[in-house]
Amino acid sequence: MAATQSMEEEKTEDIRRRVQDRIAAIDAEKPFSPFLTDKFNRKHSYLRISLTERCNLRCTYCMPAEGVDLTPTNELLTTEEIIRLARLFVQQGVTKIRLTGGEPTVRPDIIELVAELGKLKHLGLKHIAMTSNGIALKRKLPKLVENGMDGLNLSLDTLDSNKFEIITRRRGFENVLGSVDQAIDLGMKSVKINCVVIRGVNDREVPDFVAFTQKKPVNVRFIEYMPFDGNKWNSDKLVPYKELISNIETRFGALKKLTDDPNDTTKAFKIPGYAGQIGFITSMSDHFCGTCNRLRITADGNLKVCLFGPNEVSLRDAMRGAQTDEDLLEVIGVAVGNKKKQHAATIPSYHVSNQWRSRTAFIPPLSSINTSKVRPWMFPTSYSGIQTRLTSSKISQDPADANHLTHTDEKGKASMVNVTEKAATHRTAIAVGRIILNQHIYTLLSQNALNQKGDVLTVAQIAGIQAAKQTSSLVPLCHPLLLSHVSVDFNLHEPSLAVQCEARVECKGNTGAEMEALTAVSVALLTVFDMCKAAGKGMTIEGIRVIEKTGGKSGVWRSE
Repeated sequence: MAATQSMEEEKTEDIRRRVQDRIAAIDAEKPFSPFLTDKFNRKHSYLRISLTERCNLRCTYCMPAEGVDLTPTNELLTTEEIIRLARLFVQQGVTKIRLTGGEPTVRPDIIELVAELGKLKHLGLKHIAMTSNGIALKRKLPKLVENGMDGLNLSLDTLDSNKFEIITRRRGFENVLGSVDQAIDLGMKSVKINCVVIRGVNDREVPDFVAFTQKKPVNVRFIEYMPFDGNKWNSDKLVPYKELISNIETRFGALKKLTDDPNDTTKAFKIPGYAGQIGFITSMSDHFCGTCNRLRITADGNLKVCLFGPNEVSLRDAMRGAQTDEDLLEVIGVAVGNKKKQHAATIPSYHVSNQWRSRTAFIPPLSSINTSKVRPWMFPTSYSGIQTRLTSSKISQDPADANHLTHTDEKGKASMVNVTEKAATHRTAIAVGRIILNQHIYTLLSQNALNQKGDVLTVAQIAGIQAAKQTSSLVPLCHPLLLSHVSVDFNLHEPSLAVQCEARVECKGNTGAEMEALTAVSVALLTVFDMCKAAGKGMTIEGIRVIEKTGGKSGVWRSE
């Protein structure tokens, strides 16, 4: 009787496997959405959605102790907008959605939101996962699992409760461990621990994390320390994964290499006989851009095609502009199509703006847009490729300043202007310019194929930011300013074979920041010239000018 029952169970299991294999084969034969396929034929089936910018920790490698300025609530995506975008992406082929933050569990409607996402499984969504710090997760986890969440990544960088408080600037270590155990008890398919390894901080705890997998069926992933605004990153703090492997094998013996999934970011290993496994996310020392299948939507509705890239496009503005799903797909397709071959985080001075920082919208080339569907929210006014006229606001100007050169004294000799009596106000300046290329250089640049010196536009962006900070050293009579913000952004404009550059500078001071903005644009474009000159001559830099300034007694000024 028992033997017959066993045979029936084996037969049922065999049928189940064959059905699953057939379904997988049918899915593999389906043409993947062109809107989610980039020019390197990477198919993006994994969507990460940030539900909030808020976090209940202040991890030293992620956020300043005082926190950051948050986006106003009315500028964040609503639950309805999140579900609309999720449905649209799933209909185009996304099979996995991961909810992130900030800390996603601080969102009041997180349980209901996951339930709504669970309803998309009939459209092809296979997995709903979450990345959490685990502090406020435990009481919500049963309902989240019940509503369809099957994957959990918990951020935990130390197994020492005292060090936990130092790293996170908060208490809650026991809460995180409790969330790990509860996830295991609930039978979640995937329970992972993300550990950012920082030399001199927690690198000596790596063996403890490995030992943690002996009896617990978890996947501990060691993440290479990456540069983000505010985390004071430097290469000395980076522990490359090969060094980690060497240290682990010295302690535990040879690791068993596991098979990595085609789009996996983790190099997976296991100690024979252990219940869990370990992995290494090698974003810095050995990037995995070639198989990247991830897209990200920020809490305020911007689509990021690369974590390390500055380019974003606002899907929120599109939706609130009453655009159809077809319109949204046009914009998504352009953004994905312009994804670069690889990120630029391996450039030593490159830093990534983290998800709480202000962002610059992605500006796609007009040649790749269906121009019948162009909408105002697709382009900032300065670089729409359409001739625009910026009007000048009414300003007050001291007649004395208009009738003589302020940087010479009464004898005609050079003199630095005395700004002691001027009021310290919030000041901004925006400058623009462009470099005209030939067809050959433009093609190479647009395909990110000028690799001898690195990613051209990323290096130029960094050069422009650095130049703004050094303006008073370069221009003799400029006052040193304590800049609070510098951004340098580019747009490739195919009809004119141009790289257009815009620099925005902000500070609170006694004098304006126009020179800093002009210097940023000038040096950024010079850097493009320098990095492209080996591929051809005949490039022209032109049109460098200030288009807007605010602050001081003259108020707001915009170019005619």
